[in-house]
Parts: sequence; structure tokens; C-alpha cells
Amino acid sequence: MGSLYKNPSDNRNEIILGDVRHTAVLIGDSQAQPEGSWPRAALGSIGYKVYTVGRGGTGFVAATSDTGNYIDALQRGDWVLPYGTPPLIVVQGGGNDAARKVSDEQITSNANRLIAALRKRYPLAKIAMIGTLAKGADAGGGRRTQVDTLLGDIAAKAGATFFSVGDWITKYHVEGDLVDGVHLNPAGHAKLGGVLAADMAAAGLRLPPDIAN
Repeated sequence: MGSLYKNPSDNRNEIILGDVRHTAVLIGDSQAQPEGSWPRAALGSIGYKVYTVGRGGTGFVAATSDTGNYIDALQRGDWVLPYGTPPLIVVQGGGNDAARKVSDEQITSNANRLIAALRKRYPLAKIAMIGTLAKGADAGGGRRTQVDTLLGDIAAKAGATFFSVGDWITKYHVEGDLVDGVHLNPAGHAKLGGVLAADMAAAGLRLPPDIAN
């Protein structure tokens, strides 16, 4: 995809993308990882190439044995992020934090640290957040829906664009597209990718025409 470059300003390895001006960086968990995932599909539909980092099992606090949570992974260099200035950074997640019963305080602290670190690294990029995919408070969404609401509050206070998805499984009738109660099959990814793309476009996140070519 690109060659590695050690940035002398912070001694971090970064990847040189030939088209970073057209690239959205997507930080996420297993919802974002499949090639045709709904967050990737949405970003592609509004004009971006997508560079994805993150891993299944991770989140704002949740980590795996070999990849830290979002802020730790960023600080330790578990991810290799692009050199230069991508126009958009999107953070998706919260499901693994919900599954592990992580407290609101822990999620809030780490999410705020992550947003601050991303803004320091990419001061000219827009930052957006996608919440936690769930069934909704009245349909058994439970802690996942609660975390989605919490992330919305965090994003609002930080001035980041937020897309609440805490009731989308029910709202957009994709229960039948779930393969394990949480993850979607390709048809489900396509359905929600279309919905998210429309919401992102309405929020003004479509790749600007002056750099779309």
C-alpha cells in the first residue's frame, strides 16, 4: 500500500500513501475490519479511499493480547498511521467496551485522550465518531446502546461529528442479517453502509470537490 517512513518530528513509523488527500483513516473494531464493512462502504460511497487500523476485540478501553486499546495502540505504535494530512479521521467502536462492562468514566477518559492525540497529530483533519451498533434501548440494546449514547455526549463536548447507531439493528431491520447477534453478514453491511453514507453526506463529510479528482 505504501512505504514506511520514520517521521523525525516524533520518531514514529508512518506509511506514505500516494493519495493521502483522498483517504479517510478509519479506526475501529471487528465491525470495521471486513473488507466490505458498513463503515468502509459508507466512506467509499462518499468519495474516500479508506485506510483502516484497529482490530477485533479492541475499543476505547478494551484491548487484546497483542494490540492495545485505541489510545494505547496509537501511543505505542501498534498502528502505522499515514504520513501527511488525511482529510478525515473516523473512530468507530464501543462494542467490546460494552461487552466487558467498562465504566463510563474509563471510556470517557480514554476517548477524550484519543481525540486530543488525533487532533495533535492531524490538526487539519476532520474527526468523526461512529457509535456502538445495537438494537436500541427498548429492544434489548442494553449496555451497547448505553455506550453509544455516552460516546455521543463525548463527541458533542469535543466538537466531533457523531453518528449514533445504538438502535440501528432494530431501526433498519437487520436482525436477520446478524450472524452471531452482533456482527453482520454482507447483506447487512451493505444495508447499513448505505444508511451511514447518506448520514455522512448530510453532515457535510463528503470528500470536497476540490480534492475529489
